[in-house]
Amino acid sequence: MSDTAFRFVSRFNADLPPPALRFNGLPRYNFGTGHNDPEMVPSEELASAVAGLLRDHGPALALYNLGQNPLGFEGLREVVQTKVARTRGITTSTDGILITSGSLQGMDLVNQVLLQSGDTVILEEFTYSAAISKLKKLGMHYQGAPLDEGGICIESLARLLADLKGKGVAPKYIYTIPTVQNPTGSIMSLERRQGLLALSAEYGVPIYEDECYADVLFAQEAPPALYALDPTRVIHIGSFSKSLAPALRVGYVLADWAVLSRMLACKTDGGTAALDQMVIAEYFRLHFDAHVERLSEVLKEKLDVLTEAVQEEFGTDAEFRLPQGGLFLWLKLPEGMDVRAFAAAAAAQDVVYNAGPEVACEPDAGRSYMRLCFGALSKADIREGVARLAQACFDTTGMPTRGRNNVRSQAGQPRSRDTR
Repeated sequence: MSDTAFRFVSRFNADLPPPALRFNGLPRYNFGTGHNDPEMVPSEELASAVAGLLRDHGPALALYNLGQNPLGFEGLREVVQTKVARTRGITTSTDGILITSGSLQGMDLVNQVLLQSGDTVILEEFTYSAAISKLKKLGMHYQGAPLDEGGICIESLARLLADLKGKGVAPKYIYTIPTVQNPTGSIMSLERRQGLLALSAEYGVPIYEDECYADVLFAQEAPPALYALDPTRVIHIGSFSKSLAPALRVGYVLADWAVLSRMLACKTDGGTAALDQMVIAEYFRLHFDAHVERLSEVLKEKLDVLTEAVQEEFGTDAEFRLPQGGLFLWLKLPEGMDVRAFAAAAAAQDVVYNAGPEVACEPDAGRSYMRLCFGALSKADIREGVARLAQACFDTTGMPTRGRNNVRSQAGQPRSRDTR
């Protein structure tokens, strides 16, 4: 043992997760994390906002929550109130909005308020990996409701709820990402949203609605949020990570005071970072629409490059539906292939991605799927990264056999020209 090593490792909690690896920098071709486009961060405007805010409000930093309402900075709650009214059809007062340290804190607060050990939760069969990992850590049971191109399948969900009721199980909530679903990128129709709310009423199960990607849309407007349609049955969360910057850890929860009052009692962080809140409020008060419109355009261009590269490098071995917004592409390789098999070979080429089992309620159901995040990569790196990914896949599994009209060969060997 080193003379400087901590001497009480044996006292660590036995239920801790495996230790984190030392950080050695991000891989160049990082398709595995929902980073945003660095060039779309309005650095100059944010710098000006910070300078003005510190001059005008600096003394208030001496006070927890700036001496204001513990729900969060009033100016940011006003921005959220205006934004969700205009874009998500939600009518709420600023006292119906809680600012959180990212949407992940919102998720923790929902779980603290609603769950007890051993409870059951319904998720979408493929979903946000943190939703799964947090439930595992808490010792909860969860089941996945089937998805299709339109989001959660209402008839399948009805059968699942009826089956659980027959077993005497009352789920504590249904977690859904109806607008730009993670990882599929779908948008749930108004008809399905109404059907979901009807099931909530029939079975007495609240809905936990995650709309963290709803601001980044490509081709259409989304139907109103579930919270807009029936706020008595829904807890709604959102985030500024995808519309502005993930490193600004700011999200929000919309709910009835009966919910928010309990969340405030559980929120023991001394208040979400005040300067982050003020900067977002100052910038988005004037620039929200223009910023998210341009961001969506930039991300759609990158998605087009990504889908073209996937088609060139994987051909018919990869299937996907175009996402309707967001930062990722959900694709499927041939049945029977396990995408985890070539993760190490890809990492050796500085390429990482999300294997389907990481985001699947039943890991085996996701074994042939992968999620590719494209927000932070340049178009050139997207093309090169997909080429390296396909080569790693071929070196490990023998597929895809062709790429860019060439017959693929083992890495380091020349590729023969397909003359057919």
